[in-house]
Amino acid sequence: MSIAHARSEPESAYAWARLVAALVLMTLGGVGMYAVVVALPPVQAEFGVSRSEASLPYTLTMIGFALGGILMGRLSDRFGVMVPVLIGGTGLGLGFIAAAATGSLWQFALAQGLLIGLLGTSATFAPLVADTSLWFTRRRGIAVAICASGNYLGGALWPPVLQHFFDANGWRATFTGVGIFCIATMVPLAFALRRRPPVLHAALNENPTVTTKPMPLTQNALLVLLCVAGVSCCVAMSMPQVHIVAYCGDLGFPAARGAEMLSVMLGFGIVSRLASGWICDRIGGLRTLLLGSALQGVALLLFLPFDSLASLYVVAALFGLFQGGIVPSYAIIVREYFPPSRAGTNVGLVIMCTLLGMALGGWVSGAIFDLTGSYRTAFIHGIGWNLLNLTIAFYLLRCSLAKSALVPAAR
Repeated sequence: MSIAHARSEPESAYAWARLVAALVLMTLGGVGMYAVVVALPPVQAEFGVSRSEASLPYTLTMIGFALGGILMGRLSDRFGVMVPVLIGGTGLGLGFIAAAATGSLWQFALAQGLLIGLLGTSATFAPLVADTSLWFTRRRGIAVAICASGNYLGGALWPPVLQHFFDANGWRATFTGVGIFCIATMVPLAFALRRRPPVLHAALNENPTVTTKPMPLTQNALLVLLCVAGVSCCVAMSMPQVHIVAYCGDLGFPAARGAEMLSVMLGFGIVSRLASGWICDRIGGLRTLLLGSALQGVALLLFLPFDSLASLYVVAALFGLFQGGIVPSYAIIVREYFPPSRAGTNVGLVIMCTLLGMALGGWVSGAIFDLTGSYRTAFIHGIGWNLLNLTIAFYLLRCSLAKSALVPAAR
């Protein structure tokens, strides 16, 4: 075996170094998702619009993020992950610079949706997660969790940094600076990912059944159910993540406290993702999804009776701790039940649905607030969607267990 080939083996030193690069890229790319959340109050004030209208840029960002995930996943399957990441770094940079120069809410929303969402942040999530899953075997769960933690690490780091610069320089100057920073850092780092996944996986593509688990559903039916589960879990997830800053303002707390709570929530989400990855390597993706869904429902319920400043910090931390492993579990499920040759595309499809759920939930929560003047009904709405996700996860696990029980008998 040549040295170059050995370095390209799954779980080699190169694979771990590549994982570090993917983690940094996802952390940087996360600014596209979280900047619009922190900017919601000043953007609403500057353009003089309602809460639901001010939520529209976030919704378009998530829709662009979702649709872009499929495009970037296909590019990754065909050309390698370096190509979409190069596009993503450039798209983010140009998107933030363009958003800073807009003169209306619609212009701002389009810059967010097309450049930051569709061509930017989308390249730094699903393609990186799918690519990571191809470089690991025994430690796939923890590797995917580490990679996906970049999204929450970005969420923990970016909100307080952005809020500081918003307060000091305004959101427009801050957006311009972020755009320049993204191009200067992400484009060079993308070249660390130029090597394609190991030849081992390409060989296994000739016989997909070798690497897939049995399931008494067609692959199309399974993919549809995973997509519905992705929408439902993230409609529920979006309520605290998108509206926590505005929610704190409505309760009379400074916006900086809300940004800190978002940072705390996503910081604990990192812990959750790492722990879920370790758990996933031991119990599988479906059980991890079921566990995360149940715990997320508990955390959402806790927002209803507690609204003091101290209690909100605690509940935000618990929410992050309970739900952080849900989205990465979908990538593991795809690798367990689908051929690896379509990892980028299928992970992109499921992640697209989770982001559509975030987009839908973010907008609906704002609309519910406009109708009721309170976020209480929005929390209850999210709990209902969480129950749907829990039901699908339970059904898929039962199907998998039933099929697995029949396999030895068939042999």
